[in-house]
Order: sequence, then C-alpha cells, then structure tokens
Amino acid sequence: MSNLEFLSELGIDDVNLGGFSTEWYGSGSDLESIAPSNGNKIATIRQCSSGDYEKIMQDTSNIFKKWRMEPAPKRGEVVRLLANEFRKHKIALGKLISWEMGKIQAEGEGEVQEMIDIADYAVGLSRQLYGKTMHSERPNHRMYEQWHPLGTVGIVTAFNFPGAVWAWNAMIAAVCGDVMVWKPSSKTPLTAIAIQKMVNRVLDPLGWNGVMSLLVGSSRDVGEMLIHDRRVPLVSATGSCNMGRKIGEAVARRLGRSLLELGGNNGIIVMPDADPELVLRAVLFGAVGTTGQRCTTTRRLFLHKDVSEEMTKRLVASYSQINIGNPLESDTIMGPLVDGGAVKDFENALDIIKTQGGEILCGGNRIDSPGFFVEPTIVKANLEMEITREETFAPILYLFEFETLEEAISAHNSVDQGLSSSIFTRDMQSVENFLSHAGSDCGIANVNIGTSGAEIGGAFGGEKDTGGGREAGSDSWKIYMRRQTNTLNWSDELPLAQGIKFG
Repeated sequence: MSNLEFLSELGIDDVNLGGFSTEWYGSGSDLESIAPSNGNKIATIRQCSSGDYEKIMQDTSNIFKKWRMEPAPKRGEVVRLLANEFRKHKIALGKLISWEMGKIQAEGEGEVQEMIDIADYAVGLSRQLYGKTMHSERPNHRMYEQWHPLGTVGIVTAFNFPGAVWAWNAMIAAVCGDVMVWKPSSKTPLTAIAIQKMVNRVLDPLGWNGVMSLLVGSSRDVGEMLIHDRRVPLVSATGSCNMGRKIGEAVARRLGRSLLELGGNNGIIVMPDADPELVLRAVLFGAVGTTGQRCTTTRRLFLHKDVSEEMTKRLVASYSQINIGNPLESDTIMGPLVDGGAVKDFENALDIIKTQGGEILCGGNRIDSPGFFVEPTIVKANLEMEITREETFAPILYLFEFETLEEAISAHNSVDQGLSSSIFTRDMQSVENFLSHAGSDCGIANVNIGTSGAEIGGAFGGEKDTGGGREAGSDSWKIYMRRQTNTLNWSDELPLAQGIKFG
C-alpha cells in the first residue's frame, strides 16, 4: 500500500466530523470514505443531521451581516492567505484527492493548483467589482449601478473535482462579500474536510469562522433542506443533468438563483490538415485523463474520411500502452473509476453499445484486480446509436467518420449537452466556421487543443442541458452579487423621466 502520511498532515483521523461553521458538527449517520484503488475504507465521517444544518445556517446568517461590510480588498486579503495555505499543502492535498477520488497524482496536484490560481485571481478581482455610470435624461441628476453581496451561497460539488469546483465558487463568492455553505459529494468527503481545516487555520485567527462552512450529509437529510431554503439566494450545483434539473426546479419554485454546471458530451472534429501528433496527445488526455470522469472528457471523435483509418490505428496503438494502476504511482496514466456503481455503468454501457451495432476496437473490460479498474475503450460508432447521445462517466471514446465540415458540425451539435468542443485544423475558413454562429453550440470552443484543461481566467460552463451556468473568470462574479441602480438628484427640482408632467 502507498504511504498515506498525507492523511495526518491534513488532519484526517479515523473518525471525522462532517460539519463546520463556528464549530464542528456531526450528529447524523456514519459515512465511510472508500479508496477506489483497493476498495478499502480510508476513514469514517459522522455526517450532519437536520439539526446540525439549522445551527450551521444560523451561524452563517449571523456572520454574513459582518462579512458583507468588510471592504472588498480586505476580503481579498483573506483569500490571499487562503491561497498561501493551499500552496503549503499542495502535495498532501493532491495525494488525498488522488487516493479518495482515483485520478492520478499529477492531476490531483493540478487540481490544487487550480484552487491556488482561482484564489490569486479573486484577490485581483476584489479591487475590480465595477459598476457602470450612466447619463440621466433629467437635468442635474446622476445615475450609476453598484453591486452588493448576495448572501449565503449553497455550493454543491461532484466527486470528480472535489476541491477545484468548490474553490471556483468559494474564492469568487468570498471577495464578493458572500458567505457559503458547501455540500460536497458523499464519495469524496475527506477532501472537503481537509480543505475546511485549511480554511479554519486562516479564518479562525481573523475572527471569520462561518464565512466558509461545510455540510457533509445525505441529500435526504440536508441536501433537500439546502436547495429549498429561502435563506440561500443562490445554489451553485455541479453534477449530472438529472441532478441539475431537480435542483434548478426546486430553487426556481422559490424564485432563487441557480448556477448549474452539468453533463458534457464533448466532441473533437479532426480535419484532413490536422497535426496528427497534436490530435493524439489531446485525445489521450481528454478521453483517458481522470478515467473519463470529467465533465469535459472527450467522448466523441469526428474523423475526416481521409485521415480516419490512420488516426484510428494510432489511437488503438496508444491505448494499448496506457499504464493502469495505483494513482499515487508515478508511472500510472489512468487510475480507477470512483466506485463499484461507476464500474456497473461502464459495463452496462458496453452491453448497450454491442446491441446498438458499435464495434469495440480496444478495451471494453473490467480489470480483475482489487479496486474499480476498467480498460479504456475505443468504439467505432454510428450516429444512429442512441447511447452516443448520452454521457457515460467512464473512459469510452466513440469514433465517427465524416466527409464535410458542415456534416461534422451538425452531428457534433445534435446531442443535448453543450459544454466543450474542439477542432483540429490549419485552415482559417474551417476555424472561423467552427467558431461562427453556425458552428459549435458549446460554451467552450477550442482550436488545436482538446476539450479538457480550461483556464480559470475564462468563464467556464456550457449550454443546453449543461445548464447555462458560468464559473471562474470573465464576469462570472456577477451571479454572486445583486445589482442596484441608483439615481441621485442634486438639483432643487423634481423632473420626471420621459418628460411626464404630474400635478
């Protein structure tokens, strides 16, 4: 077994409380965190009950009244200190992410770097929460808009990025003056607890405990309470399309806001003039990285008929050389799926693929060893296969052949999801067609890079069933704040807009 000293560095015990605001809570049922590499228990978590939830929400509401009045650059300074804490424990936290979720250590450490990067970004943002000024039609009047903190933000995260997605939301929301309650995936609770302990080491001496709170618990016990709670004006949720529909509908019924980052069915179009080496590297990282459990995973590959045969041979040969194993071993390229349920989904998908006429070119099997390992799989597919329209959270890559770019774009856009997309070509007309109004219908459209690996400076998110939410960079901060338009009369008169005369 790998050295697990990182658990003690991060303060992970055999039994851990799963809730925190101003103190630790955990009066609910026990939850076991399982290592997907061997199926063994890592530690036990005492989850939050409905009573714990209410205490956390009361603490959160109280601290918001103080935090919102802290000047935004001062809030940015707190976030800067958080970034330093993440830097200090980057390797240990990266290992925990790898051990609890299954992604290789390089990806685990890369995820912590994302946490650091978004915190650094938020520090700068804290001095750039700009509102606009406008000319008034009324003499001696001034108009402007300003942005105010929104309140308590509920953050619901998925297992595949157990730290980064929280940070995308939490660091931005914090400088905006919000407080947050984080409900992590029940598959990766230890990562959340370790992060909360890092947060506490920064916030506690400053008197800001409760700005960032933790809520490990079942959807039944606390998740439902969170999404229906009118004290939570914004719920940011990352997960499946089905989960997003449920949360979006519940929040909408109380006229709250929801920020939804949901499923992807991401495609790459390969034109005849594409650089085959670039394509190969992009597809391998996009389709095999994180064992196919990214929302930006490359799931569909559209190959022009002139290069289809050669690219297919290259891909099959490369897949045969992928080293599968313990994610903490330096030579491992692909780790396990997250749990037994994910393996079952993989196996069920392969059964459906066969019945719908797909040809398995390589892979397609569960690996007979401890843990939840499977073979990365390439399938020669056709557009009539319904399963290719779905997101299977596993390393399954569908290959399609096309003749014209218009044909490829139409097939690419025919699925319900619209997160990430890419084209490989050296032809400017092909590039501009792909990026035009008639091109990719995704929130992310790349040229000569893959579908995975988004940078935090840009807004991250997708269209259609992906939910329409945007996190991280650009002007994504605006969803965490409320806009107010102000009109200031500095005259001795009271003229009305539109020239209305009254009385």
